[in-house]
Amino acid sequence: MSTTPNLAVPAGLHYAPKGILDQHGLRIIHTWLRDTWSRDDHSIAIPSGLSAVQEGCVLAHELEHVWAGDINCRNQIRSTRQERRADLAAARKLIAISGLVEVAQWASDICTAASELMVTERLLEVRLNDLRGEDWLWRRPGGSRIAG
Repeated sequence: MSTTPNLAVPAGLHYAPKGILDQHGLRIIHTWLRDTWSRDDHSIAIPSGLSAVQEGCVLAHELEHVWAGDINCRNQIRSTRQERRADLAAARKLIAISGLVEVAQWASDICTAASELMVTERLLEVRLNDLRGEDWLWRRPGGSRIAG
């Protein structure tokens, strides 16, 4: 599965990566390991003990790796690019602009906004940094760490 399917993928709170994985017959393996990876074209391994929000963000990220046909590589530059691309694509799907604008009207900090949007703070930072030039109230100076 190396290409993104031609599906109308809803964004924001309606985006359900676990459902998409199920539709494509991809199995989710919960493991004690700290790292995540796409083991092959049929399964994705994620750490056990994640919250529902964390799991949704991790699955969205890993799904992007599967669709891009990414492989684990020892080349740090290539690996970093793959991670950034997967983060950005996942953030764009998980955080719709309309939802972000709605929450921005009342949320006073990034923690509250992330909670309301049902994403991690880190993924929200990735999305905010994607919208360069906008003065979002909770955008941290210097951006976010999106690699790894």
